[in-house]
Amino acid sequence: MKILLPVDGSENALEAVRHALRLASGGLRASFVLANVQEPASLYEVVVAHNAEVIEQVSEAAAEHSLAPAQALLHAAGLTFETEVGHGDPGHQIVDIAERCGCELIILGARGMEPLEGALGSAADSVLRHASVPVMIVRRNEG
Repeated sequence: MKILLPVDGSENALEAVRHALRLASGGLRASFVLANVQEPASLYEVVVAHNAEVIEQVSEAAAEHSLAPAQALLHAAGLTFETEVGHGDPGHQIVDIAERCGCELIILGARGMEPLEGALGSAADSVLRHASVPVMIVRRNEG
């Protein structure tokens, strides 16, 4: 089974990765795709940067920073994985990456870096609505 693990650097996303690792250590035979989605630059960023290459470099660095903790967890577990970076709306990009990579399951945190507003973040809600494969939402134990 190929599992997509979208991460944004949040503790909630890392909890979803930890859950996937528990499933693997429990005997689930799986391969993993770590994904990060970078939202488009804001108008302010475009005006201040004056250079598309600078914006691209900052976006790539942000993706690497967001992926690093999850990569460390998978490396420590001795698992191999693919890495994908998308650009655009996170919910739609996650669904696109899952389809493009042939993933059979998406495991993600209930919410990422978004401000707290309800049970699911907007990306998780969008993935849940639009994915053509099963989606597992992992809630972080706050207590």
